[in-house]
Amino acid sequence: MALVIEGEERIAAPLQKVWEALNDPEVLKATIPGCQSLDMKSPTEMAATVVLRIGPIKATFNGEVTLKNLKPPHSYTIQGEGKGGIAGFAKGGADVTLSEDGPDATVLKYAAKADVGGKIAQLGSRLIESTSKKLAGQFFSSFGEKVSG
Repeated sequence: MALVIEGEERIAAPLQKVWEALNDPEVLKATIPGCQSLDMKSPTEMAATVVLRIGPIKATFNGEVTLKNLKPPHSYTIQGEGKGGIAGFAKGGADVTLSEDGPDATVLKYAAKADVGGKIAQLGSRLIESTSKKLAGQFFSSFGEKVSG
């Protein structure tokens, strides 16, 4: 079951600082909802463990995150795939674009695609879509707070 989530976040920080934060595993670990660990394997590959609750199902996803199509400091694609045991799997990606909004602010736009399978997919598209939108919103708003703070 696939879905698309789009959004925009204005961050009170210069473009270069936002770009660096988007590539910083410590910042990402602190802002990805449910992230237990995030370890760099290479400059563009990370291993992640994320614990999520979707409706009645709580699952631990072990997976990989890859950064692609890097165009510093303006855009990249972040892709991830996680296996949650009997709960199923989740995979997806987001195209992230940064643009300057004056010297001290940046507009971050994202278009994310997600696909889930297994037990989670049986929960129904509305629950999965609302949870996914909530998680994406949480990530980008806490990312914005951390970078501007």
